[in-house]
Amino acid sequence: MHNSRRSDDHSVAQWERVQGRLREEFGDAAYSSWLKPMTLGGVADGHVRLAVPTRFMRDWVLTHYAERIRTLWAGEDPAVRGVDVVVDTANGRAARAEAAEVAAEVADGVGGGAVHIGPESHYTGASAPMAASVAAASVTAVTDALSAPLDPRYTFENFVTGKPNEFAYAAAQRVAESERVAFNPLFLYGGVGLGKTHLMHAIADSIRKRQPDRKVVYLSAEKFMYSFVRALRYKDTMAFKEQFRSVDVLMIDDVQFISGKDSTQEEFFHTFNALVDQGRQIVISADKSPADLEDIGDRLRSRLASGLVADIHPTTYELRLSILQSKADQMGQQVPEKVLEFLAHKIATNVRELEGALTRLVAHAQLVGRDLSLETAQDVLRDVLRAHDRRVTIEEIQKKVAEHFQIRVSDMHSARRSRSVARPRQVAMYLSKQLTSRSLPEIGRKFGGRDHTTVMHAVKKIEELMGEDPAFGEDVELLRRMLES
Repeated sequence: MHNSRRSDDHSVAQWERVQGRLREEFGDAAYSSWLKPMTLGGVADGHVRLAVPTRFMRDWVLTHYAERIRTLWAGEDPAVRGVDVVVDTANGRAARAEAAEVAAEVADGVGGGAVHIGPESHYTGASAPMAASVAAASVTAVTDALSAPLDPRYTFENFVTGKPNEFAYAAAQRVAESERVAFNPLFLYGGVGLGKTHLMHAIADSIRKRQPDRKVVYLSAEKFMYSFVRALRYKDTMAFKEQFRSVDVLMIDDVQFISGKDSTQEEFFHTFNALVDQGRQIVISADKSPADLEDIGDRLRSRLASGLVADIHPTTYELRLSILQSKADQMGQQVPEKVLEFLAHKIATNVRELEGALTRLVAHAQLVGRDLSLETAQDVLRDVLRAHDRRVTIEEIQKKVAEHFQIRVSDMHSARRSRSVARPRQVAMYLSKQLTSRSLPEIGRKFGGRDHTTVMHAVKKIEELMGEDPAFGEDVELLRRMLES
């Protein structure tokens, strides 16, 4: 008995440490909404058992957090091999009564059938009066914390613009500076880490500074969804409607997360219409355009596309370099140009990771006392660079360069020396040296058995030509970006 209690205490301590890590990694908003309500059921046979109050929450945790929880717990206890997330079935009678009432609300038109609140939901063992008071307190807490905190770094002044994002930036500025509604909604879309959230925060920051009396609410789509589900659960949908329909500017980030959630979409659609009818501003972001969002109803898709849709394209090398230079200036750090160029070439898909890599490199150099050099960058950022290192083959390079210069791939291996063939062959050798880890002799063998000195000469010649002829240099850089993407 004593050993069992000690084992339980040990598991609880592990769970508390895991919870702390989860809060650090996912932030207060996600932690409070999805992770804090979980309770530890026990650890047995290499499996951690966690209980949540609803099936909806179970499905969400399994999809978004379970694997990370397993990894963190395995760090605490290597014997842990899996995490089971279950719905606590205690107090089933109260749960069934609640479920019936929620179902009645849904049938009355509050939402559709995608909210998973069923017989297994419950008030975690509280008596009915206590549950009611908890419900009221919870709805009040949601009201007080309706808008997520803004990141003070995400302002218009700190946003580096270039061709891929200049239209979205200009549209965001217009919305932030206009006394009247400019576009409704402003719909920003683009890939992960390209600046959507930065622009959303910048709009909110600018409006709050210029017009502090305007009520600006910024939150993620999953927080909107969770707030709605809690309103259903605690039978306070009127308060939910009033909260969201009384704002002056509503900003929803990552709206793709409501795909397939019929009831949430329905409520969002009605909230959207109410705000538009009142002349209030709406700003939306997503990873795809409205036309490409999956499992979104036609009415909502049409509404989302009815304002101004602005996309943020993947970054160019020049924009990434400008972002790194701006970041270095903000840090007050002198970083060699060659290091910035190296990072801009190697980390091409995600600006957030690009800035994080520079921060990590500078911190390491300062703490350990190493010079900021290419060698340091390659050593310190080995894991990051490996993740972004797409395995380009010499055969791919030869094919792409041959297409670009309109010659045959067989000319890459031939003995022909006319400039129309020799120059593209040198470009392909240069790119093979830049984009692959193959040695010079290996590259030479792929080009018709040529000597490694021929490859060295080709690399040097192309570097010279790129410096002398900007148009030729742009041609080669275009080929590089096409191969890296």
